[in-house]
Amino acid sequence: MRFLGIGDSVELADLYLRLQTARHAVRVRVAEAEAGDVLSGMLVKSDGPLIEDLAWVGKRHTGGVIVFEGVGHGALQSRLRAEGYAVVGGSVFGDRLEMDRAFGQSVLHELGLPTAAIHEVDGFDAAIAFVSQTKQRYVLKFNGTGLSSTCSYVGMLDGGADMLAILQQQKRQWTFPEPPRLVLMNHLQGVEVGVGAWFNGTSFLQPPNLDWEHKRFFPGDLGELTGEMGTVVSFDNGHKLFEATLAKVAPLLRQAGHVGYVNLNLIVNDAGAWPLEFTCRFGYPGFALLGALTDEGWADTLQRLVEPTTSLLPTHRGYVVGVVLTVPPFPYPDGYARLSKGMPICFADDFTNEDRDALHYGEVGMQDGQLVTAGQLGYCMVVTGRGLTVADAQRDAYAVARKVAIPNVRYRNDIGDALVNRDFAELQRLGWLP
Repeated sequence: MRFLGIGDSVELADLYLRLQTARHAVRVRVAEAEAGDVLSGMLVKSDGPLIEDLAWVGKRHTGGVIVFEGVGHGALQSRLRAEGYAVVGGSVFGDRLEMDRAFGQSVLHELGLPTAAIHEVDGFDAAIAFVSQTKQRYVLKFNGTGLSSTCSYVGMLDGGADMLAILQQQKRQWTFPEPPRLVLMNHLQGVEVGVGAWFNGTSFLQPPNLDWEHKRFFPGDLGELTGEMGTVVSFDNGHKLFEATLAKVAPLLRQAGHVGYVNLNLIVNDAGAWPLEFTCRFGYPGFALLGALTDEGWADTLQRLVEPTTSLLPTHRGYVVGVVLTVPPFPYPDGYARLSKGMPICFADDFTNEDRDALHYGEVGMQDGQLVTAGQLGYCMVVTGRGLTVADAQRDAYAVARKVAIPNVRYRNDIGDALVNRDFAELQRLGWLP
């Protein structure tokens, strides 16, 4: 089969490499110049006209598949599907669910789900005035995709004084000509958990999965919001939460022609399951963990999405733990070229083929036969471990991580601890897990 990847910075590096290892033809278009060295010497890149790559991959009847990595390309995906191409990624509707947070919350509210109060304001001045007046604790996020996760802020003080200070600081540093569209969501207490599934244009593949993300940089959930430093995923026991939340969106996704992954992040407490935000694309590192927990190769999974003959996905029981390995100055790009880009990546003498299968490369490339760090941020790779218990999966993941040698490598050593020590029991008490 032929696979054409379209994205900004080769976010699906591991998926492409695994397709290529399985002897499929792969070609990738990279929009951001600074990511041009990701998978250099390892993968075929294309910078020619899109029409040439479309001719190369072929239409649906030829077996070719086009994979879109991120959001914001829903209109192009719809056009390509209408022209007869097999496309996995998302839709116009999915783009809006993720990028326009207020819209996503309104959709969920109309479907009967409990939603936290959300306040959408234009510009910092309006946000500052709102928080000054209400004096409450909020979570700050930005609509769109142009800003990193480090710009988001989870308020810590009940009176909102820290949120005011952050808004004023970000206003001083704002360099774009247009003011941002800000979202202030009322802060919720409870267990954070995600529920997700692949949507094939008609229905969700079964079973759905549950995930527990670790977004802060340091162990103990301290430090910057990075997007994700590690995650626990399972296909076990997710049906109850799925049916109560994400499953209700299926008719709207079907109407929109959505084909791709959909995840709904939630806070669960005594008052119910409260949706926070959608992810309507491949998640990072989520896609790598899903692949490690699926009992087939990526070509088969992608084929299930574009040629929906069954709604069943073959999966492993238990859990997968994923640990993100980074180098300085991640999660910030400033200084990466000076501090860490081009650093060698080496492996212990007892590194096995099984260990290699647990590595999911991110910003790496090949330089004179040596694997090195590449890209823009220092997001090197994800290491996974799989087991019937979280403890088993943790043990396997960290055993492999210790065999990877990168100068100044950093990763969290507590992925899954809070889930085992606290959150499982609370989810059982609330009735969401057996």
